[in-house]
Amino acid sequence: LQAEYLIHDEATAHSDPHVWMDVQGWMKAVTVVADALAEFDPANADVYRKNAASYQTRLQRLDGYAKSSIASIPDNQRVLVTAHDAFNYMGRAYGIEVMGIQGLSTESEAGLKDINRLVDLLVDRRIPAVFVESSVSDKNVKALIEGAGARGHQVIIGGELFSDAMGPGGTYEGTYEGMIDHNVTIITRSLGGVAPATGMQGKLTAHSDS
Repeated sequence: LQAEYLIHDEATAHSDPHVWMDVQGWMKAVTVVADALAEFDPANADVYRKNAASYQTRLQRLDGYAKSSIASIPDNQRVLVTAHDAFNYMGRAYGIEVMGIQGLSTESEAGLKDINRLVDLLVDRRIPAVFVESSVSDKNVKALIEGAGARGHQVIIGGELFSDAMGPGGTYEGTYEGMIDHNVTIITRSLGGVAPATGMQGKLTAHSDS
C-alpha cells in the first residue's frame, strides 16, 4: 500500500499495521496480490485477476454495509472504546471516533490517567458500551466499566471484537468477510445503531450484543 494511505503513530514513529480494518484498504491489497501472482505465474494471470475481481465485488458490498450500519449509530454515541488502538483505520473509513485504552502494541500498559480520561468520556457522552478483543486482556475494559458505574453511568461490554486475529478456523467469522461483518454488526447494535443480529449475510454464529 502507498505510504500516504497508512496511519502513523507519532509517539512511536511506526505505521499502524491494522490496515485490514478498512475494507477499501484491503481491496487495494487484493489488487497488489493478484498482480504479483500474475507476474510470478503468467500462464494463470487471467485466473488470478478474475478471482480478484470477484472477491472485490464482495468486499465492495461489505464496505457499503459497514458504512451504512455505523452511520445509523446516533452521533453522540458513535464512539468505539476498546482495549488497544487496533481500529483507527475503521474509524477513519466509517466515521466513528476510536479510543483505545492502550497503544498499538498489545503488550503496552495503560496508566491510571488514560483510564480516568476514558471514564470521563463515557460519562460525559453517555456511551452505552465498550468492547473487549479476542486477543487482548479485558482487565482495563472492566476498569472502565467500574469507573463509569461509580459515577452513576452504566456501561456494558458490547461484545468481543476481532482485532489481531480472526474467528475460529472453519467458521464464517474465521474469514476476512466474517470478521469485519462480526465487528461492524456488534459495534452498530451495541452503540444504538441498526444492523441485523446475524449480520450482512445472515451467517454470524458467535454474535453477542446487548
